[in-house]
Amino acid sequence: MNSFNLNGKNIFITGASSGLGKEAAILISQLGGSVIISGRNQNNLNDTFSKLYGDGHGIECADLSNEKDIDELVNKLPQLDGIVYCAGVTGHTPAQFIKHAHISIIFDVNFVAPVLITSLLLRKKKLNKKASIVFVSSVTTRRPYFGGAIYVSSKTAIEGYSKVLSIELATKGIRSNCISPGYVKTAMVKEAEETVSKEVMERIEQEQLMGAGSPADVANAIVYFLSDASTWVTGTNLLLGG
Repeated sequence: MNSFNLNGKNIFITGASSGLGKEAAILISQLGGSVIISGRNQNNLNDTFSKLYGDGHGIECADLSNEKDIDELVNKLPQLDGIVYCAGVTGHTPAQFIKHAHISIIFDVNFVAPVLITSLLLRKKKLNKKASIVFVSSVTTRRPYFGGAIYVSSKTAIEGYSKVLSIELATKGIRSNCISPGYVKTAMVKEAEETVSKEVMERIEQEQLMGAGSPADVANAIVYFLSDASTWVTGTNLLLGG
């Protein structure tokens, strides 16, 4: 018996229009899972959808910074065996320049949206027993950087939320875990490179002793937490840093 197969499981993935979410969606479909992918960019979502294996998949375009979009999205979702929160926003603002708008832009997507979606799914009883929830955090909660106060704080918050969620849902057999990737070359990292110095990015990459990661490295870890291979694992945070 292969504990890593995802046959018969419905998995909802945010941020699936690119990067980690896209890679995870494709791999999950290869392993027999049915995926419902979400993101803000319809064209990019369509591209991800075209690369999925098998049938029975779904696609829902939504802006997770908009509470109305979140409500409509959750109403359309089927019963779920897993959730992967890959949608994320980064940014670099030194502490003395932080304004309320900076906080909202990052926290609304990185923290508020996953919390609200999970809350609605629980109230509507759309999470099956033994479902698995996976939050994508960041190694920066352990290795913070100059100008990263808001981003690092948003990821630290989601790690704390995941731990509490694991306690509250344990009796239902529903698991909640985080993964914290290090330097992975995705579109979001390319955006970050435009807002910090070349020297900072070079230092970050040099700290990865095994080199920069790929989206596939992260997708493999996501599959572990979604699969029956991790049925006795909850409230944890797996560091992926090379």
